[in-house]
Amino acid sequence: MATLAAHQPANVRPQHWKDANPTKADLSHIPGEQGLPVVGNTLKMLADPVGFTKSMVEKYGRVYRNNAFGGTVVALIGADANELVLFDRNKIFSSEQGWGPILDKLFPRGLMLMDFDHHRADRKALSIAFKPEPMRHYVGSLNRGISERMEEWGAGPMRFYPAIKQLTLDLAADSFIGIPFGAEADKVNQAFVDMVQASVAPIRRPLPFTKMKRGTDGRAYLVEYFTKETQRRRAEGGGQDMFSQFATATRDNGELLPVDEVVDHMNFLMMAAHDTITSSATSLVYYLARNPEWQDKLREELRAITGGEGRALNYEELAKAELTEMAFKEALRMIPPVPTIPRRALEAFEFGGYHIPAGTPVGVNPTFVHNDPEIWDSPEKFDPMRFTREAEKARHKYAWVPFGGGAHMCLGLHFAYMQIKILMAHMLTRYRIEVAEDYAPDWQAWPIPQPRDGLQIRLVRI
Repeated sequence: MATLAAHQPANVRPQHWKDANPTKADLSHIPGEQGLPVVGNTLKMLADPVGFTKSMVEKYGRVYRNNAFGGTVVALIGADANELVLFDRNKIFSSEQGWGPILDKLFPRGLMLMDFDHHRADRKALSIAFKPEPMRHYVGSLNRGISERMEEWGAGPMRFYPAIKQLTLDLAADSFIGIPFGAEADKVNQAFVDMVQASVAPIRRPLPFTKMKRGTDGRAYLVEYFTKETQRRRAEGGGQDMFSQFATATRDNGELLPVDEVVDHMNFLMMAAHDTITSSATSLVYYLARNPEWQDKLREELRAITGGEGRALNYEELAKAELTEMAFKEALRMIPPVPTIPRRALEAFEFGGYHIPAGTPVGVNPTFVHNDPEIWDSPEKFDPMRFTREAEKARHKYAWVPFGGGAHMCLGLHFAYMQIKILMAHMLTRYRIEVAEDYAPDWQAWPIPQPRDGLQIRLVRI
């Protein structure tokens, strides 16, 4: 495998890039279907992604060819497929070329859009932001911000998704960038929202009045903002927020990361953090509302740890919230925040009895595998006991992959656990979460799952 340069300009492809795509004839031996002209099966997938994958597996098996979102992809379904592609023992699956067609106009050179040596070097440099000292700082910011917002929400009916989205955006501005809630944070947050919406826009060119245009305008604003801020923080000395940690991060040779790379990493990680946490917090709140016995168990655990209503969950206490972590893992199983994970094969490989040629776009499907009855008993049931240590050890290591796996395992996964535990500590010790008895919201799968109605809940003061 070719070695990547330490710093790869955005418009220069790395040496391992594959320009040639396999032809229809090259893939004709793999069962599947093309769908409608131009759009393929895109509309079917958007309407019912779980049902669509189930029907394809029933018709064609766990390796099938599908045409959607502008191209042909070979789907590889199952825990073994997850391990093959995500662990990538032979380094033949490119994350950069898998995600690139979706994200490279908006989030170029983000950590998920890097491969191999370049990815490893930058991941190591950025990991400084998740060391114990800055994590303790984030805990303080999260406790303050979440506690204040819980009191502002108060008892009564609310749409949870937009409320938690605003809160996670504000927390990201505070903990990640180090700017207080207010007009500046609002402008930064809106730019991120526009970029995320543009990532799955059907019109892929930034034409006037389109989502893509708003997204590229948002990126231009943030590039200018983060460039100035990186230079200022290097000159004045950074703080404990994540951005300051990135701005002063160095590679093994002691050199600072190039400013444009700091900017691109910050853009990507802000997007990845706040949107996935918003989705997973929403699914957890829904399942706790539907399963009040588990809500009571978490409330009892968190009160015992913190000492009472609305008290801070400190850094040293995070590991004690074991039931809370198990419930969060189960919510991530039922509705993973990244429904499918794309890659591109750099070399030919064999899987499931099929020869798959070099250059083939491939994808694994966490949502299907997380709900596969061959792996999970009664997968439609919310049961955090699936995540006792004994149960986890007995299961295929790649049966549960909400944070990905292998070299591209989510860098901020411990931050996600931390934020959710602190959110639950402040929310559940103040309120009981309720939903209507027959309430079952419809979930939009892409780009990141969310309830179409915003999740209608009621908070009842305890």
